[in-house]
Amino acid sequence: MGYRKFNADNLFDGYLLHDNNKVLVTDENGKIYDIVPLADAGDGIEKMKGILSPGLINCHCHLELSHLKDVIPPHTGLIEFLCSVVTKRGFDPAIIQQKIKEAELEMYNNGIMAIGDIGNTADTAFVKSKSKLYWQNFVEVLGFTDEKAVENIKHYKAVVNELEKKNLTNNQRSNLVPHAPYSISPKTFELINKETEGKIISIHNQEHPAEDELYKTGGGDYLKLFKIFGIEKTPFPVTGKSSLQSCLPYFNRQQTIFLIHNTYMPEEDILFAKEYAEKNNLSLIWCLCVNANLYIENKVPPVELFMKHNLPIVLGTDSYSSNWQLSIVKEIQSIHQYFPAISLETILQWATINGAKALQWDHNFGSFEKNKTPGVVVISSDLSESKRIL
Repeated sequence: MGYRKFNADNLFDGYLLHDNNKVLVTDENGKIYDIVPLADAGDGIEKMKGILSPGLINCHCHLELSHLKDVIPPHTGLIEFLCSVVTKRGFDPAIIQQKIKEAELEMYNNGIMAIGDIGNTADTAFVKSKSKLYWQNFVEVLGFTDEKAVENIKHYKAVVNELEKKNLTNNQRSNLVPHAPYSISPKTFELINKETEGKIISIHNQEHPAEDELYKTGGGDYLKLFKIFGIEKTPFPVTGKSSLQSCLPYFNRQQTIFLIHNTYMPEEDILFAKEYAEKNNLSLIWCLCVNANLYIENKVPPVELFMKHNLPIVLGTDSYSSNWQLSIVKEIQSIHQYFPAISLETILQWATINGAKALQWDHNFGSFEKNKTPGVVVISSDLSESKRIL
């Protein structure tokens, strides 16, 4: 069996960022054999510019919205953005499938290995059935009222079944997740909790101040979104608390919960979430999609605050409706730009081993550890692009 040897300006092994005196050794299929000093590596070394890294992990994407690329302009604000997504989804199915195919190939080529992917439908099932990537399918439930909760859950379970039926290469998991605190009724939350014991789920969290206002007062800008669905006033209980403090307590069955975006999250809610999760045996993962936040609201989340509390952070791209590209390295670049005090080594951990652990695929992905096949990616030194090597 032959070996391949890789050397670059830097080598990131999933945990540590090394200089150019390390060589990665793999077999021809990309299984990790060793990392050795350059002086001991012998001949046949493939020299590259940039950073050699394990394959990247995209913990939050909406592949099924790929046809909305360049449809919704940047900086509309979240409420107008959501209204646009709801009202602009009526595309030719052939176009939808073609754009899904193109987006999946783009992520493959730029070195993404595994994806936490949101979907309301099974539109992505065919492309995923032929994909070399790994997919945690988050079948996203919307259910504004208790009256239709059982019916809605039945509908979305059918989507789960369709995805599982086409999981031909066993590279997917599929389960129900709530969309967001502003789209899930109390009974719907309760049913999702029962359906997801011990599973990995996600929820969009505090992307806009109106989310908290909705639960604290029953008013705010989300009423504009509800009117599209024929709802004139908030269908959710007014608790006087933030949306997170109102909704996280619906979950108590050992779930791993990805909190997505967290753009307007105060410290008091971080402390609440950590305490509640510890008492109720939940695992919370904090997912940043910085370029989507910039695209929609032109705002970034309080990342230093998350680091202050030692939160497990991962990265996502969100969808082509809310981003210029589906590139984790572009997310790394933006975080490095907006938060220069955070080391590049730390951000690379978020993009690799942290994501692999959060999606529970770290047995094979996320780091250059012996016998793993995590993918091999070269990231340009300016963090502008990434390319899959293996």
